[in-house]
Amino acid sequence: MKLLEDKIRNEGIVLPHNVLKVDGFLNHQVDPELMFEIGKEFARLFKDKDITKVLTVESSGIAPAVMAGLALNVPVVFARKHKSLTLTDDLFTAEVYSYTKQTTNHISISKRFLSSQDRVLLVDDFLANGQAISGLLDIADAAGIDVEGVGIVIEKTFQRGSQVVRDRGIQLESLARIKALTDDGQIEFEK
Repeated sequence: MKLLEDKIRNEGIVLPHNVLKVDGFLNHQVDPELMFEIGKEFARLFKDKDITKVLTVESSGIAPAVMAGLALNVPVVFARKHKSLTLTDDLFTAEVYSYTKQTTNHISISKRFLSSQDRVLLVDDFLANGQAISGLLDIADAAGIDVEGVGIVIEKTFQRGSQVVRDRGIQLESLARIKALTDDGQIEFEK
C-alpha cells in the first residue's frame, strides 16, 4: 500500500534492535484518514471471506481494526491486556510476549463476545515474531471459531512471525512489508 509505505518512509524512525517507531501515525498518535484507508484495504482484501467479527489486541491494533470493522460492517472485539472490575470471569485467555515492551501479558476476551459460528479476521499493527497473532489464534482455537484471515499493517519479513500464520494455512495480507531496517536508519521494503 503506497500511501502507508510513504508515511513510513517520511515519519518512521529506525531504532536499535530492529525496532521501527511509527508513533506519529499508528501507535501513539493516530492518523484517522490513513487508518480509514487501511480499513478499506483490509475490507477489499477479505471481502469474499464472510467475516462476522474483527479481532485485535489492545491498544495499537484497535485503530486499524475498528476501521476494518467499519468497512466490513461487523463488530470489533479486542483482547484486553489488563483485568478490570468488569472483566472477571468466563474469559478466553492467552499469554503474549511483547518484544518492544519486554513484558508478558495475559490477554483476555469475554466469552460472550465470541460464538462458534463466528468467522473472524485478525488485525494488528505489526507482525514481527508473531506473539500477538499467536495469542489471538490460541483464543480463536479455544472459542472454536474460524480464522478467515490475518491483516497486518506493517510486517517485518526478516522475522519469523508470518510463519505462524502460514503454518496454519490462513490468508495473510500485510499492507507494508519491510525486508530490512539498516544501521543507518534506512527502511527497505519488499517489492
